[in-house]
Amino acid sequence: QTALLNFSSLLLCILLFVCTCTYARATAPGLIDRNKEGFSGLFWKCSRIGERLSPYVALCCVAMGVKILIS
Repeated sequence: QTALLNFSSLLLCILLFVCTCTYARATAPGLIDRNKEGFSGLFWKCSRIGERLSPYVALCCVAMGVKILIS
């Protein structure tokens, strides 16, 4: 079963994608900031979500880590 068909795995993939985009923008802002529209704009939007909602994203990361350790 792929990660896209399992709901909890889909949420984990989205969470990891948001965290990765946020880290990439913090490391190399010119790489993410130059494409704000189109398909490449998805990376910019996810990095903004990670920056602005960082306490909630961190809480979701902790919750997902606990869930993985328990199961």
